[in-house]
Amino acid sequence: MSIGLYIHVPFCIRKCLYCDFISYPLSQQQVAEYLQGLELEIELYRETLGVKNRSIESIFVGGGTPTSLMSGQLISILERLDRSFSIAKDAEITTEANPGTVSLTYLKELRAAGFNRLSLGVQSTHQELLTILGRIHDFSQAREAVSQARQAGFNNINLDLIFGLPCQSLSQWQQTLTDVVALEPEHISCYGLQLEEGTPLTCSIEQGKLPACSEEDDLAMFQLAIEFLRTMGYEHYEISNFARPGYCCQHNLLYWHNKEYLGFGPGAHSHYDHSRWSNIENIDNYVSLLKTGQHPVAEKTSLTVKEQMEETVFLGLRMLKGLKMIDFEKRFGLSIYKIYAREIAHLEQLGLVKSEDGYLKLTEKGLPIANQVFAEFV
Repeated sequence: MSIGLYIHVPFCIRKCLYCDFISYPLSQQQVAEYLQGLELEIELYRETLGVKNRSIESIFVGGGTPTSLMSGQLISILERLDRSFSIAKDAEITTEANPGTVSLTYLKELRAAGFNRLSLGVQSTHQELLTILGRIHDFSQAREAVSQARQAGFNNINLDLIFGLPCQSLSQWQQTLTDVVALEPEHISCYGLQLEEGTPLTCSIEQGKLPACSEEDDLAMFQLAIEFLRTMGYEHYEISNFARPGYCCQHNLLYWHNKEYLGFGPGAHSHYDHSRWSNIENIDNYVSLLKTGQHPVAEKTSLTVKEQMEETVFLGLRMLKGLKMIDFEKRFGLSIYKIYAREIAHLEQLGLVKSEDGYLKLTEKGLPIANQVFAEFV
């Protein structure tokens, strides 16, 4: 059975004002330490987890900003994975990138090394909103990055967008969607802004320096994205994700089908052999543990069958097609209606989920309040 790999690159040129992901200011000394630790972790898991012969169906390099590394450093990670694991010939290999950190030469080198999917963090096409977010790029750089990626040979490009921003109008969001579709990406991700505790942006809103987006406007932007992108030929296949036919993100589908994956790097998460664990976040501690042959794990949970069922349901419901009920039954030996009859009946009565063509799925009414639906199964 195949698995996926996630690599966390915990460095940024400058941390965005809304971000609470694990990232640190770029330092070549720390990068060298990180790369050493990453190599040790890859080898440790290859030897101890019995994954030598497991086929790797997808690799996703995220951050942080992976492209804050020099191209050779990023390529060295992929080469190390290739030496240690059996990567499928058709594996999807993605790296995230900030438009302000790439060039044509850089992208050509990544493509030649085997990266075949690029995920660019565009977020907005309006400079005043990019400034509020603390992004280091402008939209002209994003447009140029897409053009350079095409020249470099990337034919699978995702563009990340954020809606529900302070001071963002519905017309601005419409313009952003229009401008981004004009770049003809194969995939578009539209995320509602999450106000994470302690981030500078959240503090500015709490202090009244910036207005929070209203729930009504946030919902209107979400619905606008769904309607507009569908008319532009993008399939809305997961709550936040839209793709041209044949370009759904295979790595994210692995998550939503609740399959196994290994995460490498400080703060990375793994799901393997009915367990979930997260790595420690501090780079120095991460490397020190690995140098002594220890797993750099901060927290590990062995999942009960009940927890596995819960995860399978709410992750599967993230997909617009829904959770294939026969797959649930094959996995757990019981019908989903045997386990969750009361919960499903209640949600069906509220018009939030429905059974259709062998799938349990969210309705249009349930989609905007998906988290409330998921809570019914936990």
